Amino acid sequence: MEKLVINGGKPLNGNVRIGGAKNACLPILAATILAEGSYKISNVPDLRDIRTMLSLLGEVGVSAERKDGGIQLNCSDDMEKVIAPYELVKTMRASVLALGPLLARKKKAKVSLPGGCAIGERPVDQHIKALKLMGADINVAHGYIEAECERLKGAEITFDVVTVTGTENIMMAAALAEGETVLYNAAQEPEVVDLARFLKKMGAKIEGEGSTIIRIKGVEKLNSNDYIVMPDRIEAGTFLCAVACAGGKITLENAPVSSMTAIIDKLVQTGLNIKVVNDSTITAEKNGRLEGTDISTQPYPGFPTDMQAQFMSVMAASQGVSVITETIFENRFMHVSELKRMGADIRLKDKSAVIRGAENITGAPVMASDLRASASLVIAALMAEGTSEILRVYHLDRGYERFDEKLSLLGADITRTAE
Repeated sequence: MEKLVINGGKPLNGNVRIGGAKNACLPILAATILAEGSYKISNVPDLRDIRTMLSLLGEVGVSAERKDGGIQLNCSDDMEKVIAPYELVKTMRASVLALGPLLARKKKAKVSLPGGCAIGERPVDQHIKALKLMGADINVAHGYIEAECERLKGAEITFDVVTVTGTENIMMAAALAEGETVLYNAAQEPEVVDLARFLKKMGAKIEGEGSTIIRIKGVEKLNSNDYIVMPDRIEAGTFLCAVACAGGKITLENAPVSSMTAIIDKLVQTGLNIKVVNDSTITAEKNGRLEGTDISTQPYPGFPTDMQAQFMSVMAASQGVSVITETIFENRFMHVSELKRMGADIRLKDKSAVIRGAENITGAPVMASDLRASASLVIAALMAEGTSEILRVYHLDRGYERFDEKLSLLGADITRTAE
């Protein structure tokens, strides 16, 4: 395994280009199951989760290779395998996104119950409930979801809770269903909208994406197509938090500005000087110590849970008292104990973390517990006095492409080495 060694106290300066959104790429790649033919999906980051999804697609008959700055895929017209095995699904929850497309295209699917980061329960009951309403016969046994149907039929579906992958899975399934499907309490995330755009390029009939009600009129057949994936708002937000911790001035290029309002607004409240240059360019500069502020994670358009850990690192050295409330995942405070090893003053109470800004954050050996926690520890180390070692950085590599290299180009003293 590898670790990152970071000598803190180096300000960040320069330009950084934001890559494609992992959370948009994964469902779009899964959607290639829906139609035979060739695809070129561009702006796809080279991440562990992406490689896992491509391996899963290979298992069911979709070949893929990196080519000419994108991923070239070919979906076989005679797909036979419909199994997403545990060996792949255990490492990434988004593997469950194969369920809807397989069932819609092949009328059967066997998908392992998912794994991924240990940040709390992320049940797939909403996926199963919706597919049953669409006429699927589903059995959960021996760690697998086994589903069969004739042809899925449109239905009115109300999600009990907002679920991003649930909305995406059923939207894909409904694209080939008979009749109209209406999703109520649908997720509004930009990544859901990006998937809808891709499906519509394939010939799907979808209305209302980006709102809480999405209507999908099923079609007999979809067609393969090419697509450019949206930039990653979480990567962009993480770099904003990095300069808020380390200091300096950076420019984000290819940033999805319109989807970052909640992130930008909260960082501006702390005193970070952020300027939106245009719809894809942001500058951020730190002038003096920042002020603490409160956040509560919410589904989009609220403050994203995927930015909570990084924002906590910013608050750990800001003036005053901040309260961070996590409403999405119950175990998403596992980075707290590691930040405390670096001198952060954090107290947990129920679903909230109370942070008193510390005068000095100091370097220490710390261990990443999940994807976003690993990013929070890296950016805390950037401002820490002395040297930090971040262990288990394989978590980081699941969601950030060349994060340490990009930081190094901005002036960070960061080295990747064997543990």
